[in-house]
Amino acid sequence: MAQTFTTEIQARYRDINLAGHVDNVEAVRVLDEARYEFLRFARLPGLPDGAAGLLHGVDAGVSELVASQTIEYHSEMRFVPYQPFLASLWVSRIGRSSFTVAAELRVEAGGGPAAVWECVNVLWDHRAQSAWSVSDAVRADLEQYAGDPVAFRR
Repeated sequence: MAQTFTTEIQARYRDINLAGHVDNVEAVRVLDEARYEFLRFARLPGLPDGAAGLLHGVDAGVSELVASQTIEYHSEMRFVPYQPFLASLWVSRIGRSSFTVAAELRVEAGGGPAAVWECVNVLWDHRAQSAWSVSDAVRADLEQYAGDPVAFRR
């Protein structure tokens, strides 16, 4: 694996259910927030001033849309005040107009993943109302975070 992007996402009181653990839907929200940070703020060498993140090279009017998500829960995610969740993300597949972000979500440093996730993102040209083909430059940026797909238990 080339490199991973790691971020901390603070759980919110509204994320927990009556049993005191993070609701399964909120776990996806935490992962989606981490995905947003990854795509917007992952460090890349040699970026021009003002450019940031893995998608800095897409054309104006192009954004990513979530096409599908797969998640597996491995352990309970108990809410602990002031202890953020730790998300590690990488790119597990790059296609012609889409790419897959993979992630592991941990409750604490050194712990095993509480959830593993893959999210297919389609690059969408809003002006043309069609998929935008991944350019060589964007592909090169995504490849810097390339790694293996998540090993789901299926």
